[in-house]
Amino acid sequence: MAANKETNAPWKTTIIVSSSLQNHDTIKLLSTQQHRIRFSDSVEPGSFIFTLSGTAFLLVEPQDSPDLCEESRLTEQIKKFVQVHRNSFLLLYAPFNGKRELETLSFIQHRFFASNLRILPVRNNAEIVKGMLTIAKATTKPHVDSIRDRMALARAHVIESSFVWEMLRNIL
Repeated sequence: MAANKETNAPWKTTIIVSSSLQNHDTIKLLSTQQHRIRFSDSVEPGSFIFTLSGTAFLLVEPQDSPDLCEESRLTEQIKKFVQVHRNSFLLLYAPFNGKRELETLSFIQHRFFASNLRILPVRNNAEIVKGMLTIAKATTKPHVDSIRDRMALARAHVIESSFVWEMLRNIL
C-alpha cells in the first residue's frame, strides 16, 4: 500500500537549463509542475539536464538551421553535446512533418547512427515536456529499480506460460 502512495505522488526534480531557453514555453510548463529550474550559461544552448537521472536533452528546431551539411553549426552543436553527455537525447521540434523536417531527421539519424544519441521528434511544447519527464523519471534511481523488477517479473511470467518453453521442458 505504501508503494502505491509513493507512485501516485507528483514527481519533482531539479533541471539545469540553458540560459538561452529562459523565455521558452517549456520552462513555464515545467515550473507549473513544480520542478526546480536552474539556468546556466555554461551548458550547451538549447539543453535541459536532469541531474538525478543523468539524462540530457538538446532542443533543436530545424527551421533555425537552414544548411544541412556535414560541417554545419547544427552538426557541430549536436556532436559536442553527444561528447559531453553520456545519456543524450535530441528533441527535434517539428510542428508538422514537411519535407524539410523529414530531411533534417534523416540527416541527423544517418550522421549520428553509431553514437549514443537518441532522437525524439516532438510537435509541441507539451510533447517536449512529457517526453523529457517520462524518460528522466524512468531513468531515476528508485523508478529504474521498480521498472527493472517489473520487467523481470513480466519476463518470468512469459517464460512460465509460454508453450514453447513447455514443449522444451517436455522434450528434456
